[in-house]
Amino acid sequence: MSQGSSQRPHRVAVIVDAGTNPFEVGVATEIFGLPRPELGMERPPYEVTLCAPASEVRMNHGFFTLTRVPGLDAVDDADTLVVPGRPDNVVPRGAAVLDAIRRTHARGARVISLCTGSFALAEAGLLDGRRATTHWLWADSFRDLHPKVLLEPDVLFVDEGDILTAAGSAAALDLGLHIWRRDHGAEIANAVSRRLVFAAHRDGGQRQFVERPVPDVPDESLGPLLAWAQERLGEPVTVADLAARAAVSPATLHRRFRTQLGTTPLTWLTGERVALACRLIERGEERLDVVAARSGLGTAANLRARVRRETGLSPSAYRRRFGPAPGEAVRV
Repeated sequence: MSQGSSQRPHRVAVIVDAGTNPFEVGVATEIFGLPRPELGMERPPYEVTLCAPASEVRMNHGFFTLTRVPGLDAVDDADTLVVPGRPDNVVPRGAAVLDAIRRTHARGARVISLCTGSFALAEAGLLDGRRATTHWLWADSFRDLHPKVLLEPDVLFVDEGDILTAAGSAAALDLGLHIWRRDHGAEIANAVSRRLVFAAHRDGGQRQFVERPVPDVPDESLGPLLAWAQERLGEPVTVADLAARAAVSPATLHRRFRTQLGTTPLTWLTGERVALACRLIERGEERLDVVAARSGLGTAANLRARVRRETGLSPSAYRRRFGPAPGEAVRV
C-alpha cells in the first residue's frame, strides 16, 4: 500500500459529512495535519485535506459549520482516507460519500474509520468478512445492520492492513499514533505522543472501557511519589517502599491510590514497569533478560507474561510491530 512518494507528503483526506462529530475531525487534523518541527524532518510527513459532499457542512448538534469545504473528488489524490463518526448511525450515508469511500479503497489507498465511522465503511461494503471495531455503545446496532462484519467490540482499534477501525472517540488518538508507528517507526511515534501528552504504548487489543472511580474527596497528591518511583523502576522497589517513602501505612497508601488513580499501588507499579519494558523493546533492545532487569520485571519469563497480559502481544511480536527495522542500531 502506497505511503506517498518521497517527493511529496503522504496525502490524507478527511470526509466531513452532515452531522459528523467535531472531535474526530479534530483528532485527524491534530494527528496528521500539524507541522512537527520537533521531529527534525525536512518536510511535513502528512498533508491533510477536508472534503465533503457539499461546500457547507453543519456538524453534530450545529456546534460548528464548515464553509468552502473542497468536494469529494479530493479523495482521488489521497494516500489515506479518514472517515469520522456521527451519532445518527442507522441513517444511511449519501451515495456520493459511499462512492468516494469505495473508489478510494478500490485503487489501493488506506481507509480509516474513527469511532462510528465504521458504519460508513460497512455500508460501503468494505468490511464484509473482515475484522473491525466501533464504539461499544453502538455494537448491537452495528451487528444488526452489518452481520457479515467480524465485529470486535471490546478493543481500542483493529488494524487489517489497508483498513483500520478505531473504537470510541479517544481511541482515534491510539489509532493515529499506531499509524505514525507503522509509517515512521516507534521513536517518531513516541515523540508525537509526547507532544500530544498522550500514552504511546496502548495496543489495539486493550479493552475500550476500564472502571476508574472518580475521587469523592481530594487526597494528598501522589505526584512526587510517582515521580520518585518512575526514576527507580529497575530497582527492587516494593509497595512497602512506596509507603515508607510517602510516610504512610501500606493501607493508607492503598486507599490513596484507589482514590486518585483508581488502581492499587502494585498494579500501578507493574504497569509502569511494563511500559518501560515496551519502550526498551521499541528502541531496539533484543535481550529479554536485559529488558526484564532494567524494567524491574526480574526475569524473562515474567517479562513475557506481563507484556502479553498488558498488550496482547509477546515481546517478540511487540518487537516486530514496534521495534526498529533490522540493522538499526540499538538506542537504549
